[in-house]
Amino acid sequence: MKTNFFLCATAVCALTTASLAQDADLLILDYPGFENPDFHLGYVEQHGDSPTFSFFGDEDEAFQKVRSGFQADVAHICAGSVSKWTQSGIIEPWDINKIPAYGDLDSNLTGTDVASGEAVYFIPTDFGSTAIAYNPEEVPADDVASLEVFKNPAYAGRLTLPDNVDDAYALAYLATGVDNWQNATDAQFEAASNWLREVHPNLRTYWTDPAELAQLLSSGEVLISWAWNETYPTMVEEGRPVAFQREATEGSSLWLCGYVNLADGQGTEEKAYDYMNAILADTSVIPLLEAGFGSSNKVALTSTVTEEDLEASGLGTIDVPVLAQLPISNDARERQAETFELIKAGF
Repeated sequence: MKTNFFLCATAVCALTTASLAQDADLLILDYPGFENPDFHLGYVEQHGDSPTFSFFGDEDEAFQKVRSGFQADVAHICAGSVSKWTQSGIIEPWDINKIPAYGDLDSNLTGTDVASGEAVYFIPTDFGSTAIAYNPEEVPADDVASLEVFKNPAYAGRLTLPDNVDDAYALAYLATGVDNWQNATDAQFEAASNWLREVHPNLRTYWTDPAELAQLLSSGEVLISWAWNETYPTMVEEGRPVAFQREATEGSSLWLCGYVNLADGQGTEEKAYDYMNAILADTSVIPLLEAGFGSSNKVALTSTVTEEDLEASGLGTIDVPVLAQLPISNDARERQAETFELIKAGF
């Protein structure tokens, strides 16, 4: 998933501490928007209602909430946080034998650190891309053929990056020639950090949610952004000028999120598996895609939607390097987070 994550576009962030009470036997700690019953229709059909949802604004908030004693059964996090949650002892492994679709998940999304060994702590369910969104009426396509556009003085003050450490470093690593951050050396980390420092003075702002970004692009205040894919189809549907460049020479990024099984949950364990099976089912593919998310169930995804559908959502096949935001060590992630805060402050 993600700090300052994408779903603040689908619900007011101020409401994220509220709970939506339905089936009391399963409590899910989630981003606002994922309570949509179309995402887990099989669960509703099986149990007559959706689970109960409690919402958060970012994963640090969710983590602290659980560490403080909040007893949910399942939590929705993104891959970059898996190591932190696993090392904390607040989650327990999934029994993948109870998740028939596990074998159908896209291996590019599970990765060796997500699904290694006998213990599987994280089940990927949804993914998206991060690339260059821009105004094609004012920005020539040639100008966004490289990620170096973020250093282009011609666009100074008309550029923006997400206020999200994972996406920022995915961009910086790609721009400095790294497409696998799990193996990044200290020298590569420093190069990526210095790249972000060089870009910082060119930025108009750091955007926090897709609604804000869409407004920045639509008003002309910003011409070029590092953006999540959902911004692209949303602006196209609204008739606003936008293009999405996922094939810059250096590449683009892919994020993935999913669910962890909380160790101190008080609900019905079998219902947690019923929920997982529902969100990974064929019936969830279209509702997720319509909301801007790809299903991690590759078999269901490829049998349900066309390549044209994926391209229209900014998720089509590309032929450039892709940095998948797979888990990194907690130390590496903390170092990125601390350095990113310093960069944003001008240091």
